[in-house]
Amino acid sequence: MEIKDNAYTIQGLKVLDICEEYGTPLYLYDADKITTQLNKLQEAFEGLNVRFKYAAKALTNINILKLMKKQGVGLDVVSIQEAWLGVKAGFEPKDIMYTPNCVSFEEIKMAVELGVTINIDNISILEQFGHEYHDTVPCCIRLNPHIMAGGNTKISTGHIDSKFGISVLQMRHLLRVVETNNIKVKGLHIHTGSDILDAEVFLRGAQIVFDAAQDFKDLEFLDFGSGFKVAYRQDDATTDLKQVGSRLKEAVDKFNAEYGREMEIWFEPGKFLVSEAGYLLVRTNVIKTTPATVFAGVDSGMNHLIRPMMYDAYHDMFNLSNPSGTSRVYTVVGYICETDTLGKDRKLNELREGDVLAIKNAGAYGFSMSNNYNSRFRPAEVLVINGEAKLIRKRETLDDLLRNQVEVDL
Repeated sequence: MEIKDNAYTIQGLKVLDICEEYGTPLYLYDADKITTQLNKLQEAFEGLNVRFKYAAKALTNINILKLMKKQGVGLDVVSIQEAWLGVKAGFEPKDIMYTPNCVSFEEIKMAVELGVTINIDNISILEQFGHEYHDTVPCCIRLNPHIMAGGNTKISTGHIDSKFGISVLQMRHLLRVVETNNIKVKGLHIHTGSDILDAEVFLRGAQIVFDAAQDFKDLEFLDFGSGFKVAYRQDDATTDLKQVGSRLKEAVDKFNAEYGREMEIWFEPGKFLVSEAGYLLVRTNVIKTTPATVFAGVDSGMNHLIRPMMYDAYHDMFNLSNPSGTSRVYTVVGYICETDTLGKDRKLNELREGDVLAIKNAGAYGFSMSNNYNSRFRPAEVLVINGEAKLIRKRETLDDLLRNQVEVDL
């Protein structure tokens, strides 16, 4: 988003005009930013035989999925429902990586029938998989490398106390299960967490995978997950992608020489592709002054953006309606019957009742984690693409809240 003639714009369109047309609260996405982020990844890992799989859980609107497919990106899904959405969006099942956690074997069988790549993260399911399919259905195995990484413990997935992956300390057991059941393993996978800055984390994880790979002779790919950090604050540190790409290429080249053939390298970016492309636009309902704080109460809350409450996540914000106003300090809160603080003690251009605020970095885990708490409707979604603002999800109505309820005689 940029300022032109004292108005915020995306691809030349005035954002306030979009708000007037579609109302608030509103999720707004910039397709050009998604393309820019993908180009950064492609440049950073140039020279590697690399494949990118968009982590759909970040934002599953079918139009975003179609945009990813158009850009030549595959799909990473964590549920059978996300897999179905991917197929509906036009992805070939072979281009979808299915990495569930703690699901029933029945769901695994549904994914096999669909034809997606199965990624197994616990020995119990691996044994059942081997009993059912033996070597007729190749699979991937997710390892837990016991690396603590990421910006929040709730999204750190590779440490020793994590529920994700098969521990590298269980390799002997894992290999017995694979050999006994004649399971064909075509890939190894790790994902240590989100918001990773240090290239050493990726390299440590890569070396663990390289070591494990020596016990599997028919591998086709190694999947290093993602975790690339984006900026949430001005001048925030971000992952040095070029350094990661350069150092990883050296390590992969050495591994390929030892393994005897070139391996595909997979990454699963989600937040990195869509976080900065998205904004949650909210209208200021009330300015409330107390002896301690000036509150700006808006027409949204933790039902639409739960990350500040769930992860103590910081989301920058700015006043779209008053770009040249005097700076003042506000605590921005929602309209939910909880203490749903979206931003505490924020310096913003003077807010007036009716002004529209833009909350940044709302593309990832914004709408996808939204809900109907307090029986509030979820907002509309709009995608700006090729200089046009297109409605990609209608605002909910009372009919949506009642759709699956069944009234009975009482």
